[in-house]
Amino acid sequence: MMRTISGTTKKTYVGYTNNIKNRLIKHNSGKGAKSTRGYKWEIIYRKKFLSKSAAMSFEYLLKKNRKKRLIILKQY
Repeated sequence: MMRTISGTTKKTYVGYTNNIKNRLIKHNSGKGAKSTRGYKWEIIYRKKFLSKSAAMSFEYLLKKNRKKRLIILKQY
């Protein structure tokens, strides 16, 4: 999970990747997901999984569960 570090709008973003450093560089250079363009991001939460399907299931859960995202956000 990432959050914005620039601008007045506070946003979070949840996504799956197997190269977190490269993904952050893409998002911060404007080449990531459409919803991340125009903002600078920092990683606030990450979790490793043994399989891609488990990671994508957790990603889906986190995207749909705003309460869980707010709990993570308050920790950082």
